[in-house]
Amino acid sequence: MDVGRRPVSRSQTSRANRGWWDGAADDYQAEHGGFLRDDGFVWCPEGLDEAGARLLGEVAGRRILEIGCGAGQCGRWLLGQGATVVGADLSHRQLQHSRRIDMAAGVRLPVVQADAETLPFADGSFDLACSAYGALPFVADAAAVLAEVRRVLRPGGRFVFSVSHPVRWAFPDDPGPRGLTADRPYFDRSPYVEYDDEGEPSYVEHHRTMGDWVGLITGAGLTLTGLTEPEWPPGHDRAWGGWSPLRGRLLPGTAIFQCTAPFQSTAPFQRAAS
Repeated sequence: MDVGRRPVSRSQTSRANRGWWDGAADDYQAEHGGFLRDDGFVWCPEGLDEAGARLLGEVAGRRILEIGCGAGQCGRWLLGQGATVVGADLSHRQLQHSRRIDMAAGVRLPVVQADAETLPFADGSFDLACSAYGALPFVADAAAVLAEVRRVLRPGGRFVFSVSHPVRWAFPDDPGPRGLTADRPYFDRSPYVEYDDEGEPSYVEHHRTMGDWVGLITGAGLTLTGLTEPEWPPGHDRAWGGWSPLRGRLLPGTAIFQCTAPFQSTAPFQRAAS
């Protein structure tokens, strides 16, 4: 497998990540499903749980969109709290796992296969939107996603999303001692790309600095109202990829942004360009 930091287009990114997540979904759910729980809302590898964190605020009676829902674990928890929820994900195989869990649990979480850069929902459809490591790290055009989120939120609606902490991009993605030494520029925004045997991108992840995220949020007409950087909790010894107790006690691993849509629209909603 060839790996590099090279430019890739929006369509290449979407195609690569749809294929990768379809192929990796079974192993992902087998490895991480127990930690995520069938009806749990875990924001990040640090284990921050919405049941205690309440970053979304009151959810009962709210219409909520989960972007990059995977197997629907977060959405299913929200259903249990009295919300009306729809999940969206790029990967058909991940949504099949959501259906599998629904059938075993006797619940129904409505889901749709969709690209987060072009959401198939009407303007002002939701009171809240959320994304726990879903979609935003894996899209070429995060501005398009944020514009779409603003469009589908009602005035005053809220969006909360978690991504890998930008500072982590300056360090190797290694849970051990090697992952404690910065060896690449934080300001290099070239995406991380894996290539298949034919030289085509097969997995893409995009880097934005902390300043980039703030600019993207405000550029979409959203107001940044909170930023959470979860600390590694005592007694949590589970490694997940490059996240580990060793690194987590020294470096932030996750950034969670809380945003609010304007209470009054100053311009017509604009659907993101395809």
